[in-house]
Amino acid sequence: MSDRRRINGPPGTTQPPRFTEGPHSAAAWPERARKPHELRKIFLQTGLVPSASGSAYLELESPAEPKSTISRTSSTIKLSCAVHGPKPLPRTASFSPNLQLSASIKFAPFATRIRQGYVPDSTEKDLGLHLQNALKGVLLPDRWPKSAIDIAVMVLEGEDDREEGSGFTGIGLFNLLAAAINVSMAALADARIDCLDSLAAGVGAVVLGKDGKLVRILDPAAVEHDEILSTCVVGYLPSRDEVVEMWSYGSAPKQSDGGVIGYDELADSAIAAARGTQTVIQAVLLESVTRSQPVSKKAVTRDEMNDVEMNT
Repeated sequence: MSDRRRINGPPGTTQPPRFTEGPHSAAAWPERARKPHELRKIFLQTGLVPSASGSAYLELESPAEPKSTISRTSSTIKLSCAVHGPKPLPRTASFSPNLQLSASIKFAPFATRIRQGYVPDSTEKDLGLHLQNALKGVLLPDRWPKSAIDIAVMVLEGEDDREEGSGFTGIGLFNLLAAAINVSMAALADARIDCLDSLAAGVGAVVLGKDGKLVRILDPAAVEHDEILSTCVVGYLPSRDEVVEMWSYGSAPKQSDGGVIGYDELADSAIAAARGTQTVIQAVLLESVTRSQPVSKKAVTRDEMNDVEMNT
C-alpha cells in the first residue's frame, strides 16, 4: 500500500501554455548595457556562519529582464562559503609537514530550474578541483603541520546558459568558478588564515560586436550575448603578479594577427576583471576588520574629572 501522505514534487519546473509568437512579436534578450570593461555590481559580506572559523556570502547583480518574462527568466549567482579549521588531523593519520586542504562545491537542489540531485556529479567534482588548485597557490601550508582545513562552497543560485536552465555549461561554469574563488578568499581572510596575497578571480571573453569585429569584454553574461567565441577564467595574485589558476574555452590563436584577438589578450582581459574584483574584496575585508575591533574608551583627564562629595 502506497503512502498517500507523501507527495513527491515534479523533477523540474513547469511552464504555463502560451500562444505561438509571430515573427514581429518575438521577445529577445536585451543587449549588454554595460561597457566592455565594466563589471557587474558585487555584494559581499563576511561572518555569516557563527559555527565556522570563517564564512562569506557573495551575490552578483542580476542581468536586465526581457520584456516578456512568461518563460524566459534571467538568473544570477549566489554563493555561500564556510571555512572549518585549521584543525588537527586524526591520531591515526600519518605525519604531514604541510596543511591538508579540502575544497568542495555543492549545488543546492533549488540552484537551477531543474532540481539537482544529492549525489555529487562530475560538474561539482571538476569545479572543486579547480577551486582547490587555485587556493593551494595562496595558502602557506608549512604554517600548520599535521593540520587540515575544509572549505565548503554552497551554490544557492547559478547562472543559466540556456533559456530552459537545464544545466551549467560554458560561460556559466566560468562565472561560477570565479565567484567561488572570490567568496573562498573572503572566507579565508575572515578566518584569520595567513595567505601570500589577496586572491581574486575574473572572467574575460571575446564576442562579435555590432559592426562584425571581435570585441574583448569583462565579466560576460550568457543572456546578454548571442554567441561567445572564447572565454577564460583566471585566478590572480595582484601584489605578486602571479596566475595560480587558468581555465579557457573556445578557439583563440596564441598571438593577435589580422584583427583576431589572441590568447594573451584574452588572458589579459580576465586579469583586468580579477583586479577589479580584488578592490571589492579588500574594501569588504577592511570594513570587516574595522567592525570587529572593540571600541576603545576615551581616556578622561584630571581636568574633566568632577569630585563628588559623598554624604554619610
